[in-house]
Amino acid sequence: MQIQLNHLLPIPLKDKLLQRASGIWNQDVSFQPGSFVKIKAPSGTGKTTLVHYLYNIRHDYTGQILINRQPWQSYDKNALATMRQQQISIVFQDLRLFEQLTALENISLKRVMQQQPYCSQEKVEEMAARLNVTHVLHQSGKTLSYGERQRIAIIRALVQPFQWLFMDEPFSHLDEENIQRAAALIAEECKARNAGFILTDLDNDQHFQYDVHYQL
Repeated sequence: MQIQLNHLLPIPLKDKLLQRASGIWNQDVSFQPGSFVKIKAPSGTGKTTLVHYLYNIRHDYTGQILINRQPWQSYDKNALATMRQQQISIVFQDLRLFEQLTALENISLKRVMQQQPYCSQEKVEEMAARLNVTHVLHQSGKTLSYGERQRIAIIRALVQPFQWLFMDEPFSHLDEENIQRAAALIAEECKARNAGFILTDLDNDQHFQYDVHYQL
């Protein structure tokens, strides 16, 4: 899946962003399939806004986002639903777990949307063990710490098929050991399916072997 940005600018931030240099905003940018992309984004530069644009849940921008050379607006609701089930996955900054469901039920929402689940139950349990959250799988979302929620959200994003994974500050509440565990799992899962990711964060890091870096 090819992703291109053509002079993309968020309307609410337009005047502010035009006063500063950016490698993304108001530029022509192509993200190559299978690449690991890091976007360093200081606070107030539209980091979360960009992720929401890429996932097509916000539309208050000028310019274009082209998916396989077609603007997001050309895809109908059914096509969008299919793409979100099979081609793009996401870890939101605010995670968006359902607090009334258990951690395992939150993960399973993505897994069972496929007629043939992409990941087996055993695979989910393996991921949970690797990220040290096995003990919370049967607890409700509202009882989890934020770091536990982040790891559950990461697993949820990985249990579906995807060609691109979007991540907005996915490690903000994890210690270094758990970041390394999560990053290793994400890299393995992306490489196994020849998928790429776009990760936005506030700082530089060495958690992945990035193919390209941008400054938002």
